[in-house]
Amino acid sequence: MLYKTQTRKLFHAHIKIKFPIYYGDELFDELYAILEETDRLYNSYSDWSYIRRINENAGEFVEVDDETTDILRRVAIISDFFDGELDITIMPLIRLWGFYRNEQVIVPDEKDIRVVKKLVDYKQIEIDKGKVRVGKNQEIITGAFVKAYAVDKMIVRMQEIGISDAIVNAGGSTIKALANENHPFWTIAVKDPENLKGLFTLKLSNKCFSTSAQNKTFVEINGERYGHILSPRTGFPSTNIQVGIISDDCFTGDLISTGLFNLVGDEFVDKMKHLSDMFNIEGFMIDKNNNIFFSEKFKQYIIEDAL
Repeated sequence: MLYKTQTRKLFHAHIKIKFPIYYGDELFDELYAILEETDRLYNSYSDWSYIRRINENAGEFVEVDDETTDILRRVAIISDFFDGELDITIMPLIRLWGFYRNEQVIVPDEKDIRVVKKLVDYKQIEIDKGKVRVGKNQEIITGAFVKAYAVDKMIVRMQEIGISDAIVNAGGSTIKALANENHPFWTIAVKDPENLKGLFTLKLSNKCFSTSAQNKTFVEINGERYGHILSPRTGFPSTNIQVGIISDDCFTGDLISTGLFNLVGDEFVDKMKHLSDMFNIEGFMIDKNNNIFFSEKFKQYIIEDAL
């Protein structure tokens, strides 16, 4: 099969779409338009998004559309499985650590961390008849799900058109593969994010592969790197290297990969036993010592192992 590809930058990432060559080039515009619209309406970084309005009016109810409330309810359902380690109101803590600042940053004082942690509680998000309110000084960040949510929406449109053989690579952290009997799976090379050494090759068929890592977004303080994935419970960055999740949809996979990132090895394995049954997912985690932990059935997706 011959394919055509196009790459555009959205969500601070390069989004590559690849589908069979017999579809017209105009389809790229239609598919990217879905991503652009989702970015405009639901990305907390977009000036006119519903989430931005909620944040700017913290403490007051803000009128939103049905899709916003649906997204926030779905996030809350998944967050409930993580005992506080997945929380989309973590933005004040991220700011405290110096992300999105231009000046020199320092490791926050533990007293300041304790104060700011009180603002991190997704259960304070209130939804009432088309209106949403977060607590005063709270702030939602959508980085753990909005790109994946947009990819899911675009995939739905591709399937409506009849596309059953395609792949979407959203910044390397969200990859969705559509496959059929003529092309039963796509292969995905998984690398260690720190040294780019090959780990293994996966086969992906009508699944999403989501990864979370600290290597691209971090602050450097006194020569030490602190990643952007913070533990809402401790207030400190996770020391793990990478989490990878294979799931049916990207939204679920991206959120779960973020929530699992703050766990240690045994906790990861135990949590995956439960999550695998609930959400039909499998995954792996690399800790700070380069130990790799797998869920029970993850290795069925590996076709080549470089370990």
